[in-house]
Amino acid sequence: MSDTLASLQSALAEIYDLPATPDIAPFLLTDRAHLGCHAVARNSDEQLLVQEQGDTLSLALYIDARVLERLSKLDPFAALTQHNLADYLTAAEGVSHFVYVAWNAGFDKPVTLLELELQAEVDKYVLGAWLLREQGAGRFPRELHRALFERARIDPDAAGERADLYQLASSYAGRFCRRVAARLADGTRGATRELLSELRRFYRWGNARKLRFIEQLV
Repeated sequence: MSDTLASLQSALAEIYDLPATPDIAPFLLTDRAHLGCHAVARNSDEQLLVQEQGDTLSLALYIDARVLERLSKLDPFAALTQHNLADYLTAAEGVSHFVYVAWNAGFDKPVTLLELELQAEVDKYVLGAWLLREQGAGRFPRELHRALFERARIDPDAAGERADLYQLASSYAGRFCRRVAARLADGTRGATRELLSELRRFYRWGNARKLRFIEQLV
């Protein structure tokens, strides 16, 4: 298993104060050929596959082997740069999807696709911003918000009929993450504690409450 995926799963557990979720390793697929039996497989470097049979929930996380290979050569936890950011965000999205579904399943809580994608967009920003801040006081990622929410474009081939949903999730997440950025920029322990408390509450809210909260932000 990629060290990056393990580090991302650990970071999510720490940031959101999550109880243990299943190790991703046994659920990881890296060969697109293994997706052939899944009718919903998409043209994407990352995809969470979910199947429900009665009371049983089956998960598999696909991340293209080339993404993980590049991350092993340019370790983002040593230095997150423009050269590995895209692959880091791809891996972060996959880990976010897996952890969020697994955590909610532990409480028998259903997850909508919009909720899943909204949380993943927030997680990508939080994981990237937190890591960049740790890697140097002068490297707070002012450009990260622009890269994720202003310059990013939905890939129609990968999104298919879900393009509008992905755009909506990105729009809401961008508004919430402007608030996250302001708290991170403050840099004080008090601001960080307040941010962690808010992020943990947000993670545990259902989709409707998350959207209402974001809609009330200035």
